[in-house]
Amino acid sequence: MKRIVNFNSFNVFSIEKENWDVEYHNHNFYELIIIESGKGFHHLNNITFPYKKGDVFLLRPSDGHEFSIKNKTKFIYIKFTEQYIWENLLLNKKNELKKIVQLLMEDHSFVYESAIKSKTDREHLLQLARILLYEFSHKNTYNKEITTDLFSSIMIILIRNTMQNATAKNWLTQNLNKIEKIMYYINVNALDADKMKIENLAEEFMLSPNYISIYIKKQTGFSIQQHIIQYKIKTAEKLLLQSHYNISEIADKLGFNDASHFNKIFKTYKQMSPSQFKKKG
Repeated sequence: MKRIVNFNSFNVFSIEKENWDVEYHNHNFYELIIIESGKGFHHLNNITFPYKKGDVFLLRPSDGHEFSIKNKTKFIYIKFTEQYIWENLLLNKKNELKKIVQLLMEDHSFVYESAIKSKTDREHLLQLARILLYEFSHKNTYNKEITTDLFSSIMIILIRNTMQNATAKNWLTQNLNKIEKIMYYINVNALDADKMKIENLAEEFMLSPNYISIYIKKQTGFSIQQHIIQYKIKTAEKLLLQSHYNISEIADKLGFNDASHFNKIFKTYKQMSPSQFKKKG
């Protein structure tokens, strides 16, 4: 399967095709595809279903797909990385919304057919996508702030439609056992030093501070601090390869004491320095 690689953390563009000329492929990024006009068939992960104007598809990096066009089709593409989501959309959002976004980004049970069922929401999202395309393309004053807000609105509409699905509503409360819920919480809040304090983490799950540390180590083989560091290293890898931040800026964003501390920890886990990793990538 062909893999399309993009090094931009966020990109918006439109294409119009009478015949699909891109072979079956996947990506190294997330992709939101809005059908502005036309109709045909979408082949996604070996499942085929029709598409029409107003349909919206959210593709994860591992999803393989291609289109078969019946009537000339205009596509609006919004390509983005996971890091872009966390840095630009969720900094000031409530924990529940963060969990739902992570569900949306990871759970493949919501990927088939259009993600938007509401007729009104389809119209609103299509209009927002058109405005987003214009703002991203023209680079006017404050366009970065406007594009971030427009994309955030598009994602919220997507979430609203997703959470109308009974399966999605029950997922957060029924699909995870206790250790999975704790690990999920750590992954969502790993960069929040206050939430990662043992006493606050223990209170969140109604466990004693001493017991939660023992419980996590016993269930996973790693301490809470090791899980946090591993998350930070994974995030650092993405920032090194997908952003324009320098080593010191990344160290600061991830809560390391300084660039030297970041270099030391990164080298311990990856057997190379951040600069070597960036160069190799």
